[in-house]
Amino acid sequence: MASHGARGRSGGRPTLEEVAARAGVGRGTVSRVINGSPRVSDATRAAVEVAVAELGYVPNTAARALAANRTDAIALVVPEPETRFFAEPYFSDMLRGVGAELSDTEMQLLLIFAGSDRERRRLAQYLAAHRVDGVLLVSVHADDPLPDLLAQLEIPAVISGPRSAGETLPSVDSDNYGGGRSAVEHLLSHGRTRIAHITGRLDVYGAQRRVDGYRDALLDAGYGADEGLIAAGDFTEEGGHRAMRELLARTPALDAVFAGSDVMAAGARQALREAGRRIPEDVALVGYDDSAIARHMDPPLTSVRQPIEEMGRRMLDLLLTEIADRRPAASRELERRQVVLATELVGRASS
Repeated sequence: MASHGARGRSGGRPTLEEVAARAGVGRGTVSRVINGSPRVSDATRAAVEVAVAELGYVPNTAARALAANRTDAIALVVPEPETRFFAEPYFSDMLRGVGAELSDTEMQLLLIFAGSDRERRRLAQYLAAHRVDGVLLVSVHADDPLPDLLAQLEIPAVISGPRSAGETLPSVDSDNYGGGRSAVEHLLSHGRTRIAHITGRLDVYGAQRRVDGYRDALLDAGYGADEGLIAAGDFTEEGGHRAMRELLARTPALDAVFAGSDVMAAGARQALREAGRRIPEDVALVGYDDSAIARHMDPPLTSVRQPIEEMGRRMLDLLLTEIADRRPAASRELERRQVVLATELVGRASS
């Protein structure tokens, strides 16, 4: 029944209370549905949406934001230089997932780079003014002060992967340990025994966990984890190239390489070719991320797939839950969630 049209009982614009009465729910539930909160059942959301349509209710976004001390904006903060953001598919895939999930809400997304000290100071001032309702932090290093600043300011935040095993902020990550193990187990199953590893930046907890998976897979197979077969990279193509040259100089007889990202694997491939090594005949190569780079390399790259877009969607879902939950941070401490998504090894011609 749509007899009310675009007018409420008073003859003016329909109110939030009238929508609640029509849907048979409380005023707060209507507010959560309109604000895109995930903490509403599908049946309740559908009832509210029907009531909104029947009454012709149009939310006053500006007034609602002012009344709730809200900005209806969230920030995706990348504490890296812009050049790295545009060079690595990880970031664009993450942004795509966040954007897809955000499209069902009325909130705006701000992309903020904080790769330099100056940018960090400017960001700190911006956040201290509470100009966003929440923050998504991507590519967080162990010593990054931003998560602690957000906690002090009581700004809801979710990070893409914990800083350590004792992380207190909500986070969404892939199973980096399992991904590292699966890469090495795949190489072992193809008869490779002198398997090297090019790490990502080791101040990133996810990179540490990939190294742990690499070591444990070798130990469980009866091979000692030779530290001479591990070289530090930095998630860049140049870093992968440099680390591969270092490994070849140190252990010329290596027969496989597990690189901690597809971008580093591309650099490693170039160094292997410069050294006259064939892939995979002489040296098998495995990457991590299963990005477009992996599919378009020659030969196509075996890679550990992590569901990056899904990680972005889950991060936003967690953040909206944090924003909707107005209780003090201390009372929510026991409910902090650490989401870990499964990885999958995708075999291709490089191994």
